[in-house]
Amino acid sequence: MEKIFIKNRQGEKIAVLVEKANQPVGLVFIMHGLGGNKEQLHIRTFVQAFKEKNFTVISFDTTNTFGESDGDYADATVTNYYADMEDVINWSKTQNFYQEPFWLCGHSLGGICTALYAENYPERVRALAPISTVISGKLSMESDNYKSIAAEWERTGWRITESKTKSGLTKKLKWSHMEDRLRYDLLSEANRLIMPVLMIVGEQDNSTLPEHQKILFDILPGRKELHIIKGAPHTFRAAEHLAEIKSILGKWIDSVLELD
Repeated sequence: MEKIFIKNRQGEKIAVLVEKANQPVGLVFIMHGLGGNKEQLHIRTFVQAFKEKNFTVISFDTTNTFGESDGDYADATVTNYYADMEDVINWSKTQNFYQEPFWLCGHSLGGICTALYAENYPERVRALAPISTVISGKLSMESDNYKSIAAEWERTGWRITESKTKSGLTKKLKWSHMEDRLRYDLLSEANRLIMPVLMIVGEQDNSTLPEHQKILFDILPGRKELHIIKGAPHTFRAAEHLAEIKSILGKWIDSVLELD
């Protein structure tokens, strides 16, 4: 495992974790969600699933999150997270471990970023796992998690919440985040997601709802799976949920490798 700090297109520092396999069968980029980081339990679970299948795994902290990279969470947007992911991929192209087509796996805001990349560059992506993914800004606004707070958030300009991951941490996010998110919609170009796609969501997810996941799933043109984790919320923390997700990921990875 090697931690490297690179610069994004804005000259800001991004922390990247490179975990090389000896004789890799593939390369995967794994991306956290809004305010997340590469050390979160569910992100490390995704990493382990791929490592056990002999992948070289790249995970990273975007800027404007609670990790080791530069920036301020208040300024977090889909646009900035996506650009950072693209910059990490472009940096990887200069490294000896790089190979194409690669795999992408992301949670929530990381899910929409990985899927947007796959829509933009389908020929570069071997397989895609957008987990508890944001589908569109419009559907986000219709979810329980956002519907109840949107008016106040827009009026004050701020969404203020307590972190469930880091005790005592207050998270403050500008309304401009939602204005930016409303510009994005995976559904409009979903026909470009021709690679194998694995979708996973918690049964009790009130942010990226199972019924919203199904809207995207139903229009995916290629080989696809959708798994709903019984009793699980948006962010997976319980040991049994993480174990189930790791098992699902492992079987899916095997099934895609068998196609090669």
